[in-house]
Formats: sequence, structure tokens, C-alpha cells
Amino acid sequence: MTEYVTVTRDLPLERNGAIKLYGPDAFAGMHKAGQLAAATLDMLVPHVVPGVTTGELDDLIRNFMVAGGAVPATLGYRGYTHSSCISINHVVCHGIPGERTLKDGDIVNIDVTPLLDGWHGDTSRMYLVGDVPIKARRLVDVTYECLMLGIEQAKPGNTMGDVAHAIQTHAEKHRYGVVRDFCGHGVGRLFHDAPEVVHVGRPGTGPELKPGMIFTIEPMINIGKPDVKLLDDGWTAVTRDRSLSAQFEHSIGITEDGCEIFTGSPRGFDRPPY
Repeated sequence: MTEYVTVTRDLPLERNGAIKLYGPDAFAGMHKAGQLAAATLDMLVPHVVPGVTTGELDDLIRNFMVAGGAVPATLGYRGYTHSSCISINHVVCHGIPGERTLKDGDIVNIDVTPLLDGWHGDTSRMYLVGDVPIKARRLVDVTYECLMLGIEQAKPGNTMGDVAHAIQTHAEKHRYGVVRDFCGHGVGRLFHDAPEVVHVGRPGTGPELKPGMIFTIEPMINIGKPDVKLLDDGWTAVTRDRSLSAQFEHSIGITEDGCEIFTGSPRGFDRPPY
């Protein structure tokens, strides 16, 4: 049975498997952190071009967050030493920034989480580098559509299964594979919390969505099969068949009549081309 707990000032900050229900102050904090996260991705638009290294992008991200009064939540998280995850082409998620140079035709996911005033604004977005083939552009478009169809189902009285089914149905209609190995998650003062937000499922199953819930939806969609493998660095996940993969992510909060997207782009750069 799913356990829900209303967050109060004296509630211990811990992962205990219960789904937290937050109040207006938390929504305000998440909006502020989410908007800084989205502005960070907006800032990157003119810099994601052929010839730039992923390490250079990571430096821009760190400096922008710090200037905005935040720190990168990934920096030092479980030993991770970078301010973002940058995943190129067949990298599904958790690509490590470094010396790799972006090339014409690449598709890139950039995932950022500023920690601002105690709140985590978690979001990711796809970028098209130079002249990207139509096949790759279509994957990016469908992946964004999957995210937004999932968000349409994020309202009181629905279930996590309703969200997952909307995503899975749309992706598989295009013969794409939906990654099972990674999922969305509760977020707030904790970076990763209950509930798990899977992206495949049956309507009417899983935890019921209630006002006050805060979590991410972040479908990873592959042109090929859904199977992934983890590289020896312990972080980077890639498609087993080396097919292209795409992902978009928003942090949202369930309201009385729907949901609030905390990480929408201030400049309207929610999907490429920008």
C-alpha cells in the first residue's frame, strides 16, 4: 500500500519510501529553482555548436548556477565530479562532461539540477548540433511529445500508470523503445525521493496522484530496442544496439486541478530548434 505523508516544518528530511505532499511554500521554492534550471539550459543555446567540448559546456553551467545563487546538485553527488550530465547520440543518460567535442549532426541531452535555497530544480533538454538528419530530429520531436503527453495525465485522481501508459503508447506507435532501466523520481529538498516515475505501464495502476506531490517525468526513448548497458565508468548508460536515444525532463507539482511545470523555459526554448 502506498504511504503518503504531509510535509511539515518538523518532518525529518529522509527517504523512507513515503510519498511527500508539499504545501505552497514548497511549490514557490521549486518554481524558483526550476526557473533557474530552465534559464541555465536557455543560456546554453548559442554555445551548443560543432567544436565545443562537453567540458566547456559544463563550466558554463557551473558558473551560471553559482551566479544565480545556487550550487550544482550533481557536483559531489555519490562521487560525481561535474555540474551536469551531457549525453550524446547513443548515450541514454549520465554522460560525463570532458574533452569530447560536439560534431555536426549530433543530438545532445543536457541535464542540470541547481540546488537553490534548499530546493532541487531538475530538468533536461535536447539540442541539435548543426545539420541533424531527419531520422534523429524525428526521435527528438517524438520524445518531447511523449513527455508532454505524460504531463497531460499528471492530475489528481489519475495514477502513475496513466502517465506511463501515455508515454509508452506514443513512443511505441512510432516503433521506438522506451527505456526501463531508468525512471523519474520524487524531488524537492531531496534530490531523489519517492515515488519512482516509470515510463511504461498500464492505466489505473501505481500510486494515485494527489495534490502536493512533486516529481520528475523524464522519458528516455530509443530509435531501436529499449535495452541499455552501463559503461565501466559507473555512470554512462548507452543503448545496447548503439541506436540513437533522446530524453526530455521536467519537474512538476500536482495541483488541485492539474499540475504546475516548474522547469518551463523562460524564453520558450522547451524543444528544438531554438
